Amino acid sequence: MVCPRLLGELMLTCQVLPVGGIREKVIAARRVGITELILPDANRRDFDKLPEHIRAGMTVHFARRYQDVAEVVFG
Repeated sequence: MVCPRLLGELMLTCQVLPVGGIREKVIAARRVGITELILPDANRRDFDKLPEHIRAGMTVHFARRYQDVAEVVFG
């Protein structure tokens, strides 16, 4: 099983906050073979702006709260 990587900030209030540098983080993940990511929902537009060749083959889950992250990671 491949463990998805959370690229964001998880607060004590269970909110997933947006982060900067989504383009660079996604490219870095691709370079090391990570193909499944969990991104903050607030960064959805940043991901959607990436060229198709960068997004291709990536499975991305968007999270607003910790529960969204837990569902992806633990099922």
